Amino acid sequence: MAENYTIPAGTHIGHVHLKVADLQRALDFYCGLLGFELITMYGEQAAFISAGGYHHHIGLNTWYSKDAPPAPVRSAGLFHTAILYPTRKDLATIYKRLTDAQYPLTGASDHGVSEALYLNDPDQNGVELYWDRPREEWPKNADGSIEMYTHHLDLDGLLKELA
Repeated sequence: MAENYTIPAGTHIGHVHLKVADLQRALDFYCGLLGFELITMYGEQAAFISAGGYHHHIGLNTWYSKDAPPAPVRSAGLFHTAILYPTRKDLATIYKRLTDAQYPLTGASDHGVSEALYLNDPDQNGVELYWDRPREEWPKNADGSIEMYTHHLDLDGLLKELA
């Protein structure tokens, strides 16, 4: 293993691939509610979806999980998939869409560097919908490191982005 290696700054998480119990139910959530585009199906057991026509940001499959119960909360595994929105207004738009659909949130937080909405998909996979504040606005500790925290997100204030 190489010592003192730092991953290149331009590296991104390319996609996440989720095991789901019901493919159509997952598509109804990710495409129908959140607005992702269906790019292609892989037979009847997998779908690839994206924002903006990328080959896929999220893969959904039932290869090992068709009709299975959700993974136990108190087990190792993915905590949540985080979906980054370009602007605060975009986050407000999806919040209003979720509210109008009466889709339940599990949380809403201001992290200083970002603002986030939390919910579960139909398979109880955690989903974070968020936007990042500009880097120059990120709070800093006295030593210059980034100060992240979890404060209540003002949801009424978020909706004012749509006014």
